[in-house]
Formats: sequence, C-alpha cells, structure tokens
Amino acid sequence: MNGQDLFIEKTRLFERLCNTQWLRAGFKCVKKNKGSPGIDGITIAEFESGLDEELRQLKVEFESWTYKPSPVRRVEIPKPGGKGIRLLGVPNVRDRVVQAAIKLLIEPIFEAVFSEHSYGFRPNRSQRRAVESAHEIVKSGKSYVVDIDLSKFFDRIHHDRLIARVGQHVDDKRILRLIGLTLRSGVMDNGLISPTTEGTTQGSPLSPLLSNIVLDELDKELERRNLEFCRFADDCNIFVKTPKAAERVMDNVCKFIETRLKLVVNLEKSQVAKSDRVKFLGMTIVDGSIAISHKALQSAMVKVKELTPRGSHLTLEQTIEQINRWYVGWASYFSMTHFPAQLVKIEAHIRRRLRSRLVDQQKSKRNLFRKLMKRGIPRQMAENAVFTNRKRWALSKTMAVSKAYSNHWFIVVMGLKIRSNQKLSHWFDLTQWIRLA
Repeated sequence: MNGQDLFIEKTRLFERLCNTQWLRAGFKCVKKNKGSPGIDGITIAEFESGLDEELRQLKVEFESWTYKPSPVRRVEIPKPGGKGIRLLGVPNVRDRVVQAAIKLLIEPIFEAVFSEHSYGFRPNRSQRRAVESAHEIVKSGKSYVVDIDLSKFFDRIHHDRLIARVGQHVDDKRILRLIGLTLRSGVMDNGLISPTTEGTTQGSPLSPLLSNIVLDELDKELERRNLEFCRFADDCNIFVKTPKAAERVMDNVCKFIETRLKLVVNLEKSQVAKSDRVKFLGMTIVDGSIAISHKALQSAMVKVKELTPRGSHLTLEQTIEQINRWYVGWASYFSMTHFPAQLVKIEAHIRRRLRSRLVDQQKSKRNLFRKLMKRGIPRQMAENAVFTNRKRWALSKTMAVSKAYSNHWFIVVMGLKIRSNQKLSHWFDLTQWIRLA
C-alpha cells in the first residue's frame, strides 16, 4: 500500500464502521469480554437475540448522524486493601459494540507507532513481559527506580488534548467526532445524570486504547531523553544508575506530566528507590532476581483467609471450587518468581486452612480421633494430638493431622505443586479429594 492509498484508507474509516459486518466483529469482542448491562438493562444475550436488527439500526444512526451514546452506569468497587473505591462505568451493550468496533479500526494505526516499552492493554503483550523487561534493565546495572504514580489518571484525561492526539494519526474527522461523543456521554449515578468534561470511562472497550494514546506522549518524551523504562497502563518505572540521576529524572518528568499532559502526579506514592524497594505489577526485583512483592504475598494470605472462613455456610466442595478459581490464576501469574518458596508458603497456608476446616467438622474430640485412625494414623500419635487443650488451628499443624492429610496428598490430588523450572504442574480438580477425606 503506497502513501496515497494509506491516506485514503485513514480518511474512510467511517465507511468501514458503517459496515454491519464490522459492527458484528465489535459485538463478538463485547460478547467475549462479557459484562453486565448498562442503564437500559439490556444484557448481551438479549442484544444478541435481535443482533441483525440492532446492527442495522446502528448503521442507520451513523449514516444519518442521529447516533448518541447513552450515559454510562456508575459502579463503585473497593480498591485492594480497602483503601478507597474505584469508579467504573458500564456503557449500554450497543454503545460497547460501537466502541469495540472503533477500537478494531484504529488500534492497528496506533500499534505501528506505540513504544516498545509500553506493555499494557496491547496485543501480544502482557504483565509478565513488562516485569521480565524491567528485570533485564536492572541486571544491566540500572538498579535505581523512578516510580511515578498518577493520581486518578483515567478520571483526569484532558478530552481536547486526547482528541488532538488521536487526530495526529486518524484523518477521518467523523471517527474523531464519534470518539468525542463517547467521551462526553455522561454518567448516571442513583438516577441522576452528570456530564463528563474530562476523563475516560474505566470499564469501556475503548478506554484502554485511549489511555495508551495519552501516555504515548510520555513514552516518546522518555525515549527522546534516552531513558530506559517500562510502562503498563499508568504504572511507569524509569531505571537509572545512580540516586542523583533518579532524583533529577523524577523532578523533570513530573514537570512534563503536569505541565504538558495536564495530569497530576501523586507525590505521596511516587518514589525514588532501589529496585528491591519498588513494587511493579505485584513483583519486586531483588538482587537481580524476580520476587513476589511483600504486599502481593500479604494480599494472597488475606484472600486465602477470605476463601476459607470459619463457620462458612458453604460446603467443603464449594469452598474448594472457589480456591481453584482463584489460586490457579494467581499462581499462573506469580509463578514468574525466581523464589518458588514464596508459592510454597501460600500453598502451605491453603493446606493448613483446609486441615483446620476438616478438624472443625468433627463435632467431638473422639470423632476426630476416630477419623485420624481411619486415615491410618497410629493410635498413640492420634491420642497425643487430639486429647489435649489444643484448638482447631493448633491441631491443624500437629504431626497426626499433617500425616492424615499430608502434603503429598494435597499436591497429588489438588495439583498445587510448583516445579523447579517455575512451570505449574497439572491442575487437578480440588473436589476430587473430598471423596478421599
């Protein structure tokens, strides 16, 4: 494709968007990502039941310029650690289809110009690649980190600057107009509609791409200054060799962000520190090795406790299913650690919480004694463990209970073993071991 053909292609994006097949591709993305209804209450399944008519209606509204996105439904979710709330927005399904279709149109244009140091919300890129890249930079000798935290980034994106930035690469003004309508669609909270004069909606299909377009300007500035960095969404770490250089970079980059990008740097959370004191995507680089951060480990321990509460109304089978859903994904990500003992610690905590639950299921000491005997524990060992003043938590760590529900038993049946090469072993369904209990 020569330069003239490329220009024509970029100025005719709107025609492609009006094609119902393109809108259908947008719907497939929305369906894949699932999600709840917007303010109109229409679910994805209900929208799909009349899909052909819905897409034809969108095409008509585009061509007549009567399309107007509805306000998004405000949703509040607690931040990790209970530190405040995060405001999300849920657009109607039809508006999500439009946004997904626009994203499919313009994403390839921006992928061609985005920085190699940007990893968030991009095809064929991941958190793991970002952490591994940061690891390589630290190993090269740049162990001081400028950790910049942006305050309420998604809520403070400047609309005019964003549209201008998109317009540098998208020549079709009609697409720019649709993006502007999306940004200014408003928010409905408790039945009241509020205008949106800045920010992008967290939870919308287009928001991640738009956030990368905003922060690509920061990427280009850091590249111009020959700085090595890794950015995942609004989480950006810059790596230098000395603390003096780090302080200088912190001052200069913060000024650029606030004066040029019109964003706010959270000075309380931003820091200059050695890599082993900085958390990046849940990981920390310690002595040239990748480790799970202390905060991520503490959060995992809290999560295990939440999944295995005392006096739960859930059956043991239901509890185990919940553990499966969480831990398989958690361990798959954090298995990038160079310290498998960190995973072993979490797995041991899971096993002990489950042993404690099994102990508590026995209504009397004699019932527990008989259960341990049935599990093959010698009589004297079972007596010494059970007929004491130990409570359920202390009993869960005794030799008798540990041998009755051994680590090997949990590893083989539950599939929680992490091999030395950091690859997860085969995952078994946790509900299988109920029949052996």
